[in-house]
Amino acid sequence: MSGKASISMILQKRSADIQAAWMQQLTTVSASSSGRLANDELKRQADGFLNVLNAAIKSGRTDNIDGPEWVEVRAFLDDLSRQRALAGFGSEETATFVFSLKKPLFEALRLESLADPQQFADDVWSITVLLDKLGLHTIKAYQRAREGIINRQQQELLELSTPVVKLWDGILALPMIGTLDSARTQIVMESLLQKIVETESEIAILDITGVPTVDTLVAQHLLKTVTALRLMGAECIISGVRPQIAQTIVHLGVDLQGVTTKANLADALALALKRIGVSFTRQ
Repeated sequence: MSGKASISMILQKRSADIQAAWMQQLTTVSASSSGRLANDELKRQADGFLNVLNAAIKSGRTDNIDGPEWVEVRAFLDDLSRQRALAGFGSEETATFVFSLKKPLFEALRLESLADPQQFADDVWSITVLLDKLGLHTIKAYQRAREGIINRQQQELLELSTPVVKLWDGILALPMIGTLDSARTQIVMESLLQKIVETESEIAILDITGVPTVDTLVAQHLLKTVTALRLMGAECIISGVRPQIAQTIVHLGVDLQGVTTKANLADALALALKRIGVSFTRQ
């Protein structure tokens, strides 16, 4: 009997014992991990993995999990890794789902190979190599899922950190806090341009009071935003130009000619109101 046939036969014959022993380990790991899964969900995952694993072992090579026979197994582990990443599990805890299957399988192999030590040794080596590869695949899938989650969260934070505020009919303001880089500049432009279209505003105020430093790159990003707004027919005022920032811009030789700047948001708003013909008188 080949190692592949032997392992497949044992998975079927002793499936109940293997699953019971595996569930005991999975429950212990889940109870002590940062994430939590109900026993019913753990059992569903264990059943599903054993089914696709056995089907792959029967139909394909155990030394190559990249083959077409292992598509369902890889897809199962990809989905499991994504779910566990979202649930707050760590990479080690996620990979343990696969690695913890070793002991139950070894015990089942031992009981079935008492009269054939060589067959037992061959099967143990085959299943060890196989589960190690599947465990590594799970870790890689988890890392991809975590990177996707982190990138999405960063995108959401960028969007939240660039709120466009309507100060008056025809006047928008966008207070910026933190470093202004290429990615954030793109979001700033998209948010402002979209809001300009929606509100038909004439003036946009970019308040950089919360921007810690202005270098050549930041200045170029600001100029790009101003240019984009002008192409939409809107005027842009930059507020929050502190003395230190003004000196830095001068030393850098950045040309801000044609760009209206003000020291604070109040002055910028007063100028914007004047530009649209709104005036106030003291009583």
